[in-house]
Amino acid sequence: MLSALQALAHPPDYLLIDALVLPGLRIRQKGIVRGDRTVLSIACASIAAKVSRDHIMLELDADYPQYGFRSHKGYGTARHLDCLRTHGACQVHRLTFAPVRDLARLI
Repeated sequence: MLSALQALAHPPDYLLIDALVLPGLRIRQKGIVRGDRTVLSIACASIAAKVSRDHIMLELDADYPQYGFRSHKGYGTARHLDCLRTHGACQVHRLTFAPVRDLARLI
């Protein structure tokens, strides 16, 4: 999220964010728990992000077919967790995803 903000040509005056507040920003902001259910702009951003992510996961599936990204789109399904246990994490896995983080601790 910080990278996306830094890439903007014109910084926003105010941020509405689903569930959290970004520390260390000089931009005024408000984290709204379940904001995707109550704030139209957050709901729209959530949908756009999910569609974009799904497309990225389809592309990653071509490079990493052993992980089954096409079917689980990176969500913590039983198949995804099985793939992580079998193949370990690859360079596109997020270290903040608990199963990947836990796997890294075991190595």
